[in-house]
Amino acid sequence: MTTSDREISHLEGTPFQKSRAFSPAIVTRGGRTVWLAGQTTTTDLDGKPIPHDFEAQARTCFALIGRTLERVGGKLSDLVTMTVFINDPRHGDQFVKLRQELFSDGKFPCSALLTVSNFAHPGILIEIQGIAVVP
Repeated sequence: MTTSDREISHLEGTPFQKSRAFSPAIVTRGGRTVWLAGQTTTTDLDGKPIPHDFEAQARTCFALIGRTLERVGGKLSDLVTMTVFINDPRHGDQFVKLRQELFSDGKFPCSALLTVSNFAHPGILIEIQGIAVVP
């Protein structure tokens, strides 16, 4: 195996895990590990304000993560785990639907979804950090 080779195996999830769009475990071999800082935003990629718009913030966070991964030769599907912080548990199901859309092949990252009381700046509703394995 060369340094650019990698293997990623997703353990089959239970029906519940599949319904919540996360894998119970992912086994990797080779590749490069990328530790991603938490992403938050109150503006979309065009600079339009999106405070208090959960879906727009979540989509923008994923787009920012995707851009970061592209800089190191990866893509969003290279995420193997993520920790997601939301400030309102009512957004949980909406987040799961978005993750199902973004990882439509069913190869979901492992994930923790946590509710927090607040973020560093007013208007932020979500923060996503993760780890990826890229070729």
